[in-house]
Amino acid sequence: MNSPPRHRRRPSLRRRLLIFLLIPMAALLLLDAMLTYSVALGYANKVHDHDLSDDALTLAKMLGNDQLGSTLTPQARFLLEYDPAGHSYFSVISARHGLLAGNGRLPQLSQTPALNVAPKLYNTQLDKHALRAASVHTAASHDPGDSLIITVAETLRDRHEQAREILFLATVMQTLLLVSVLSLVWFGVSRGLRVLDPLTARLAARTHELTPINGPDVPQEIQPLTRTIDALFGRLRSMLALHDRFIADAAHQLRTPLAGLSLHVDRALADPQPATVTDALMHIRRLTQRAARTSSQLLSLARAQASRPDSEECTRLDLSRLIPDAVALRVHDALVAGVDLGYQGDAAKQTLCILGDAASVQDLLDNLIDNSVRYGGRGCTVTVALHVQADGGVSLSVEDDGPGVPPELLPRLSERFFRATPNGEEGTGLGLAIVQRIAERHNAEVVYRSGEERGLCVEVHFPPMA
Repeated sequence: MNSPPRHRRRPSLRRRLLIFLLIPMAALLLLDAMLTYSVALGYANKVHDHDLSDDALTLAKMLGNDQLGSTLTPQARFLLEYDPAGHSYFSVISARHGLLAGNGRLPQLSQTPALNVAPKLYNTQLDKHALRAASVHTAASHDPGDSLIITVAETLRDRHEQAREILFLATVMQTLLLVSVLSLVWFGVSRGLRVLDPLTARLAARTHELTPINGPDVPQEIQPLTRTIDALFGRLRSMLALHDRFIADAAHQLRTPLAGLSLHVDRALADPQPATVTDALMHIRRLTQRAARTSSQLLSLARAQASRPDSEECTRLDLSRLIPDAVALRVHDALVAGVDLGYQGDAAKQTLCILGDAASVQDLLDNLIDNSVRYGGRGCTVTVALHVQADGGVSLSVEDDGPGVPPELLPRLSERFFRATPNGEEGTGLGLAIVQRIAERHNAEVVYRSGEERGLCVEVHFPPMA
């Protein structure tokens, strides 16, 4: 049994901003704690080193006032050896009598300190315990020929405890500061996001409007989003305009054949004689074919005008194979219309490739052939040709030797419903408009010119492959 799907947590801009702020601030807090502990430990070492040097000098002064022989008095020994915490060590070594007091295992400096100078501080170790020691060399007051080396040492525990106390106090204060900053950031982000409320209200108040939403009150950080939405609205407006235009075109083109159908039906019903009915049925058949062709042309124009979907990818098309095959399929229609339809390619059997959609290119060629066959008239010759352009592109041309088009009307041939040569042939005036739209989708250029002697030549220049 499948478990019900879990609803994913919706993303939150506020939460995302706070996380992006919290992680760096937590890292900075950790780095600050390390620096604080390092600074506190350095400060504790400095204070303890100063105290350790003072202890060594005080002990030297105290011993200099005693009348030392080979041993210390019991009172002096008690004072030196008394350490309730057990973290301090000392030794008093006579140059003549050796160890007078203290821990004989306390490591000494490898070189004897100079006489009557400041205590020498150094790091040492005793029983695996790290120690900090201060050693001073002083003359013995009871014996001018003797001297004393007094060493005072302590463990590093007190230093680290003091550094940790400072770190704890600093961490508490910095954590409180961090919480306060995050609270202020939360409040600031919440207040700052309210700047989107007017935009949200404008969008919520809309019903069918697709006008741009970008305005002076939109923050600059949101403008990429609003510009994207405005571009989407623009595409939707174009699609709706295309939809409306399609409806208008369909109504315009179908109104006449539908009215004719109604007229001939009424005529057949009013006069049921066989001759009248047969004539009405012939007109109904012709009008039905015209309506079907008009509907097909309108659908082709709508497809050609639609923008290319993002998922559609152009494929490599070999026109040297596609065009001859497409022309061969139209030979029968041309023979029925009394037209000589042929294909002419470059002498060199080379591959002529473009990037495009095979169905659209087929539709483009069919409309060019239909236009030439329909308006060229019976007995004309229609030639489909392929040539290589100087820039490496491919030129597709369809030329007929029919009545042609006056030069002043050539620029208008791509207009919808425009018919330059009303020769009795019924047409929709949409064929060349469809050609123009398909060419634009393939970044191609359509050129209209008069034939070499007469007729019309339509050339489609496809760009070279990248």
